[in-house]
Amino acid sequence: MSETTPGWNETPDHTPPEDVTTEDPTAPEQTGRGHTGSEQTAQDGTRPRLERVVLISSYSGAELEAAESLEELEALTHSAGAVVLDRVLQHRSHPDPNTYFGPGKSHDLKRVVARLSADTVVADSELSPSQRRDLEEIVGVKVIDRTAVILDIFSQHATSKEGKAEVELARLQYLLPRLRGWGQSMSRQAGGQVGSGGAGMGSRGPGETRLELDRRRIHARMARLRKQISNFQVARDAKRSSRVRNRVPSIAIVGYTNAGKSSLLNRLTAADALVEDALFATLDPTVRTAQTPDGRPFTITDTVGFIRHLPHQLVEAFRSTLEEIAMADALVHVVDASHTDPARQLATVRDVLGELSVRHLAEIVVFAKADLIDDARRAELCYLEPQAVLVSTLTGEGLPELLDRVSAVVPAPAVEMTILVPYENGEILSRLHVGGRVLATDYREDGTLVTALVHPHEVDALSPLRVAAPVTVAHTCSDDDEG
Repeated sequence: MSETTPGWNETPDHTPPEDVTTEDPTAPEQTGRGHTGSEQTAQDGTRPRLERVVLISSYSGAELEAAESLEELEALTHSAGAVVLDRVLQHRSHPDPNTYFGPGKSHDLKRVVARLSADTVVADSELSPSQRRDLEEIVGVKVIDRTAVILDIFSQHATSKEGKAEVELARLQYLLPRLRGWGQSMSRQAGGQVGSGGAGMGSRGPGETRLELDRRRIHARMARLRKQISNFQVARDAKRSSRVRNRVPSIAIVGYTNAGKSSLLNRLTAADALVEDALFATLDPTVRTAQTPDGRPFTITDTVGFIRHLPHQLVEAFRSTLEEIAMADALVHVVDASHTDPARQLATVRDVLGELSVRHLAEIVVFAKADLIDDARRAELCYLEPQAVLVSTLTGEGLPELLDRVSAVVPAPAVEMTILVPYENGEILSRLHVGGRVLATDYREDGTLVTALVHPHEVDALSPLRVAAPVTVAHTCSDDDEG
């Protein structure tokens, strides 16, 4: 934190008047990571302070599970640029349909908010529009839910044009049924902070800066975004078709957010993907090339991290990006070995993979950050997933074993062919060197005679060039005697 940034619990120098903007709600987002923290200042030059948040949860199961979910929500809130002051839980068979909490607990929450001078209440589940509105009327401050926080983080961290379009579409899908009665919290922006004429988390990003948004304009904007994303898909398919044409095998890294996926990609490929101890630090897929121990090339893709209760709007909006997973030959499923509940991380990611219909792909489970755990935890993890690989990108532990496992699942060329490639078809030779294994080469007057191992799906395409394999006659002493 820079010297000009107020502390987590500092109060603002003073509270500036509300500033209701009149900019187009469907215009591209103007705030982001570069406008949070100490870099964002109020128009009158005063220092903003971090948004002050109270987390709430209505749960019907075990309290420990609810507490763990709130721990994750707190981490999400920090990633969004706010500070958590307190947590309030209520055990109920189901949330109150009107105010989420029951009437008595809602007024208790009001007193907590007033005592701590909180700006925002964040619920650990998705609220209906009426629940959010009614609870907001009781507590007197902005009320948002877990989905809004996640969407807020995505708005900050999206960097590519495609990522920004996908996030904007997800936010508009979330906003559409919540237009009525959203209140003053929809009319301001603060980039994750308050005290600068803004409303902070849940009120940032495209499509939410004017209360008088109308559904027709949002539907029109969503249609334009879908068309834009489909155009990005054409470019992505073109890049992917090049890999498919050359039959470069593909591995996708999947896993819970902040599990160590980008660190693993960097260690395996010397890439420069962003590594940060924060949830959803990277959103856009990163594709790099690596080699198996026996020299076969393959691509490895780092994808967006998953999380429990991942908003369905994001799964839908990021479907084109997540198709990188569906096109993979195998998955490297990264789990944080030091996490308090790695089994839940495994289950959550596998649930999302099921939604994407890719559970049939070969899966290599990797427990990352192995340098942070003791022998007892190692034994526990090996019992949880006996075939998993324990890896540390810091020490290099487990990386050779992981590459051996990848080598075993990466498709290998298995059909031997001898073909005569005309000199004007040099691209065929390139494909053989990239996607196959060249065993012998003979440059002749009529072309290049190549013996190579190819993938089964290449046989039909190469059959017109197939020739009989050259026969080598062994020379023996008896041949000289007969001569």
